Amino acid sequence: LLEITYEGTNQVKESKISMLVHEYELFMMYNDESISDMFTRFTTIIDSLKNLEEAKDLSTLPLEQLLGSLMTHETTMKNHENVEVKKKKSIAFKASKEESESEEDEDVALISSRFKRFLKNQ
Repeated sequence: LLEITYEGTNQVKESKISMLVHEYELFMMYNDESISDMFTRFTTIIDSLKNLEEAKDLSTLPLEQLLGSLMTHETTMKNHENVEVKKKKSIAFKASKEESESEEDEDVALISSRFKRFLKNQ
């Protein structure tokens, strides 16, 4: 029941496979599409096709093989999560303001004028 609900009957699977193969054969980049978007679209087609073609017949699949497949999938998903977390980590640097030559010149001029005033008052 779950297989039919989420994947459809064999006829529906064959129809989906046929449609995806057709999309794959006619695949091309759109004019207003970025390379990243194109690659994502291509990967979606390939992954969907792969999943449909590799779908196991649960009526003949032994329980041990089902358990093994689910455990493998779980490990793969955890690995992908770890890779994504590592990619998201970033390094933050402490910002520091370095004085430019013009700012140093202004500081020297200010100190000089104050020193001259000081000398005049003395």
